[in-house]
Amino acid sequence: MEKILNINVDHVATLRQARLGEHPDPIEACKIIKKTKAHGVVMHLREDRRHIQDNDLYRYKKTINLPLNLEMAPTTEMVLIANKIKPKMVTLVPEKRLELTTEGGLNLKRNIKKINKIVNSLNSKIQVMIFIDSDNEQIALAKNLGIHGIEINTGKYADAYGNQKNIELKKIKESAKYAHSLNLYLAAGHGLTIKNITKIAAIREINEFNVGHSVIGEAIFYGLYESVNKIYAKINK
Repeated sequence: MEKILNINVDHVATLRQARLGEHPDPIEACKIIKKTKAHGVVMHLREDRRHIQDNDLYRYKKTINLPLNLEMAPTTEMVLIANKIKPKMVTLVPEKRLELTTEGGLNLKRNIKKINKIVNSLNSKIQVMIFIDSDNEQIALAKNLGIHGIEINTGKYADAYGNQKNIELKKIKESAKYAHSLNLYLAAGHGLTIKNITKIAAIREINEFNVGHSVIGEAIFYGLYESVNKIYAKINK
């Protein structure tokens, strides 16, 4: 079965925002991605608007006919935007103002009532995913929310070295099997590159991969079209 690849274009917008201008435009990047073997696009609208802007989402919906996965913090403001944009999918992620990138999965044990309220506030046609760590207790709580699925945080695996990498890989495998047993749709993402994605892609239960920073970085040297297709080939080897 073909594995799904979505490309996160946040860091095209990061480069644009460095000059607070119009270029490079993430929507133009999406037009190139549409010509590749990728299946969809990811945009994370952060509360501080450090890269993707509200207008990027509106322009995307008007011009790009590809599924959109909107990453967002579980807040009332973001729910209102999501319900107006109506992306195919929303992935709820934690946010800390000073972090460089998302540092971990949502803690459902601590925030279950709040998350449940957010999930129920989203348009019923939007598929809801939750970004969580490899923790079966968290996965069980996610199942009880009645959501579409989960995205397993692969950040710890990506950052690990030596035997610790094998330990993190084992955790991901076990969590993937458990989530699959609960009939949860399963995605993976964070820190994935063309060099480290092979063993994650080999996990049968994972259906979908969300990759961003590494692909945009590779695009500087090899072009966006080639960089997207190279990582697609890796996950569908």
